[in-house]
Amino acid sequence: MRRLSRRKALSLVKELDAFPKVPDSYMETSASGGTVSLLAFGVMAVLAVLEFFVYRDTWMKYDYEVDKDFSSKMRINIDITVAMKCQHVGADILDLAETMIMSNGLKYEPVIFELSPQQRLWHRTLLVIQKGLGEQHSLQDVLYKTVHKGAPTILPLREGASLEPLSACRIHGHIYVNKVAGNFHITVGKPIQHPRGHAHIAAFVSHQTYNFSHRIDLLSFGEEVPGVIHPLDGTQKTTPNNNQMFQYFITVVPTKLHTYKISADTHQFAVTEREREIDHAAGSHGVAGIFVKYDTSALMVTVREQHMPLGQFLVRLCGIVGGVFSTTGMLHRFVGSCVDVVCCRFKLGVYKPTEVRVSTDLTLRRVRTQPPEVSPD
Repeated sequence: MRRLSRRKALSLVKELDAFPKVPDSYMETSASGGTVSLLAFGVMAVLAVLEFFVYRDTWMKYDYEVDKDFSSKMRINIDITVAMKCQHVGADILDLAETMIMSNGLKYEPVIFELSPQQRLWHRTLLVIQKGLGEQHSLQDVLYKTVHKGAPTILPLREGASLEPLSACRIHGHIYVNKVAGNFHITVGKPIQHPRGHAHIAAFVSHQTYNFSHRIDLLSFGEEVPGVIHPLDGTQKTTPNNNQMFQYFITVVPTKLHTYKISADTHQFAVTEREREIDHAAGSHGVAGIFVKYDTSALMVTVREQHMPLGQFLVRLCGIVGGVFSTTGMLHRFVGSCVDVVCCRFKLGVYKPTEVRVSTDLTLRRVRTQPPEVSPD
């Protein structure tokens, strides 16, 4: 009984076989089929290699949500060179509540405003990258993925010693401010704080020494991420006027960056530039200097680097193999059918009629039969 039940089970399983085997005696191979098979294997190999490169690549996913953190401090990273001596300029920040932020984190360093040949090469390269970022926003994803790999985004030090006078001032460092709108400015005189606000002591600075030509080597918000280039990096403004006002209006967007190499709380920003000459007689009022007015956005962006899962990669490989096999098989049968129709219509190839000549050599033999002789006996 057990043997009968096993036989029934095996016969049932055989009936459910979705892959019936065809005997080799019923299979016919051809040169065209072999050629198509070789082409199919070549196409599958190329597509598999390309799919592997896609599997190795990553992409950046952007998620948006409301920024609920308003109590924390925001860091501003500054590296600006002004074409004035350090004792003649001062930098500070006023926020929306007219609260003066102490700029103790900023350093004043006498430097030469003109760049050395190596620094000019770095500056030109940075401007080319900035132009590319303005035209193709996808380059920002490349910068996010290649942090710590590219060239440093900080102006290299001047090579060798120079005899030129140190007529410019490099203001660099970082300041922590509240996450509210504010105004960072560099103008004539050192800042002082008093009960009614703040002021800059500019009475002892000659008006002829005013020159707010400047170069922004770095201006960013949040943690510094090596390899990331910000919109104002590399900006250089020169003017022959003594009373020139430069204004930058910035909207800051909090950004959380999570890649396979780094995780940081940084900020992106968009900027609008404006400059004008201060001429009170012509109705253009104000104070000469560099003014960076910033405001924070209520939205927060989370940038994550993602990778294709291994299971999806294997499924796509199976799809490539099956798709190429099915497509090439259908094309081979279709082309073969078309060739058969054409050959049959025009009597070509195997359909060409053949002439059969039969030569017969018939030898006729006449056989005479005589009746047997009867003996007289």
